Amino acid sequence: MASDPTMLSATAASLAFRSGDLKPSVLLDALLDKIALEDEGIGAFLSVHVERARAAALQSDKRYEEEKTFGALDGIPVAIKDNMHVHGTFTTAGSKILEGYTASFDAGVVAKLKDAGAVILGKTNMDEFAMGSSTEQSAYQPTKNPLDTDRVPGGSSGGSAAAVAANFTPLALGSDTGGSVRQPAAFCGVVGMKPTYGRVSRSGLVAMASSLDQIGPFARSVEDAELLFDEISGHDVHDATTHVDVSDRVEDTSIAGLRVGLPKEYFGEGLDPRVKQEVDAAVKVLEKQGASISTVSLPHAKYALAVYYIIMPSEASANLARFDGVRFQKSTLDLEAFPGDFWDVYTTTKRFFGDEVKRRILLGTFVLSAGYYDAYYAKAQKVRSLIKDDFEKVFADVDVLMTPTVPTLPFKFGEKTNDPLAMYLEDIYTVSANLAGIPGISMPFGAIEEGGKTFPAGVQILGPHFSEGVLFDVARSIEAA
Repeated sequence: MASDPTMLSATAASLAFRSGDLKPSVLLDALLDKIALEDEGIGAFLSVHVERARAAALQSDKRYEEEKTFGALDGIPVAIKDNMHVHGTFTTAGSKILEGYTASFDAGVVAKLKDAGAVILGKTNMDEFAMGSSTEQSAYQPTKNPLDTDRVPGGSSGGSAAAVAANFTPLALGSDTGGSVRQPAAFCGVVGMKPTYGRVSRSGLVAMASSLDQIGPFARSVEDAELLFDEISGHDVHDATTHVDVSDRVEDTSIAGLRVGLPKEYFGEGLDPRVKQEVDAAVKVLEKQGASISTVSLPHAKYALAVYYIIMPSEASANLARFDGVRFQKSTLDLEAFPGDFWDVYTTTKRFFGDEVKRRILLGTFVLSAGYYDAYYAKAQKVRSLIKDDFEKVFADVDVLMTPTVPTLPFKFGEKTNDPLAMYLEDIYTVSANLAGIPGISMPFGAIEEGGKTFPAGVQILGPHFSEGVLFDVARSIEAA
């Protein structure tokens, strides 16, 4: 066992618990000490559930001591993005309008983790209502990238990615609407997965775009990410979009004979040549193991970003209508000298939203308005179908696709804040998977030197619906190199 338990993977910690070399409560205390000492300089957490976590860890101690039945995650700490409900604790979604709001139930994924004996460590920072690619849009604090604190951790799940990268927790959950798990995973040098749409419950997730949102795991290794995914996936009676349990595991996990496609549209203008070099190196790893490599085409990929930034704001404007200052924590009681006029509530509520949230609400409302619905939203949905068809056609010829996760290294704070389009372009390689509903995993590979710091490139592996098991196998083969 490592002398510093905070460095242990979830898998290694579980083995140490079973052997008696380590107690869940000892691991938790080490992590809490590390968070207390170092998170002020990172800003990964919005709240740490110290007493609740200790109580859960002590229960795990007791189960191991009494040799009761326990699961793979029993006693393992997991951090939760602050747009998922944990009963009796604050859920802010990174917004001032939900400041002080207390969740009245557990999100589906949180309930599954609690049932498995996992220790809910706390809630992590995020871009407000998951709208952003840098975690600079949080209403509470910025989160810094542990690889270089002058740079952003990505977003919107930047707090979860940073918490894992900083060794504050072995596991964390994020939500991915257009890349919000995979992009921060790439920036922070950790593993992050977006499952197939409907493979993981969205019950208790503060919705942004309901046809795109999906909860996914963060970890420092592929094995750990799969461990967390296996625990949170499956049907949920509280989410009608979830599928019945799907088994995609096969006995033969050899890469020999695997057909890997490289979409030519993902390797063009705007891609940092250093990132491309590392992705090419990752492809060569698979080729040496017997995979066949071919160039493929996704002809409608060039429209994905435009389609995404029509559909996503449209759904967001509808979902965020509930945050009107009346039904949730922020209310007329917060308004100074409130005169009691109904419209004053609505016009004053906007002060609780950040600029990016207001921008997307306005954009989505405009797109859905009379005279523009057919011209924009209906047309975007038609192109979305073409993007989905592209993937279905290409997966008839290849088993997986490999691409960069993001086109650049993590950028510095403020570098793109005033240029929304430049910020949106960070999602250029990730949004298509959400539009098509397919799974994707990002993993770190290689080492790129810049400014005296070292950053891995993010390598993205995409597969057809319900192919998570294959994606984990492929990622594990690359990780072993």
